[in-house]
Amino acid sequence: MASLSVDSTGVRTGSLLAACVAEHGSATHPYFGSPALLSGPEAARNLADAVHLLTALHGRHPGVIDHAATRTVDPAGRAWLVAAAQAAAQERALLTRLAVAAGPIPSTPGGGGSEAAIQAQRGALSTLAQSDRRGTALGAALAFASDWAPVRRVVVEAAAKRLGVEVAPNGLGDETRLRAIADEAGASERALLFGAQQLALQHRALWDLLEARAQARSA
Repeated sequence: MASLSVDSTGVRTGSLLAACVAEHGSATHPYFGSPALLSGPEAARNLADAVHLLTALHGRHPGVIDHAATRTVDPAGRAWLVAAAQAAAQERALLTRLAVAAGPIPSTPGGGGSEAAIQAQRGALSTLAQSDRRGTALGAALAFASDWAPVRRVVVEAAAKRLGVEVAPNGLGDETRLRAIADEAGASERALLFGAQQLALQHRALWDLLEARAQARSA
């Protein structure tokens, strides 16, 4: 597994968690937000593909936040997770509506391995979000909410606009709130950051897979 590379000297946990997600997560992936995904001639198919794989990864209950709620004892973290679980349910419903509106998943040469890859990622996220190490599950849940913000804004809302699907506001919490929860958590900072990093890396692997599928379709 990759190790954390953020400098923790004199920096609060919430800022470190946000920096970890920013470094390892979706927003810095070259395919994320690229013309190929959003505006090029194959954008419709590529966005549909992203919707289907996001739904396969995060569209089922229980998800990362639901699992983390069963492993978190910190009052601030638990209070947020209760509200976030309801917001996550709304996000799952949105993904389902988008997947239906998008139609069948785009046919992709050699795409048979994608289902196995997504199942492996779901298993990894489930294990991470149910970790018995105090703070790891909460860190993963906070990272999911933090990384979901750009995914929602850049990809999900672009797909919704293209497909004519109405989108409600994202209720998982803004960056300031997520940082505050990490700062207030009584869990180990190292455990929180480990959970956050591993979640971010799983999301990054998803964009690797989506980019490879797009390249296979255009070959």
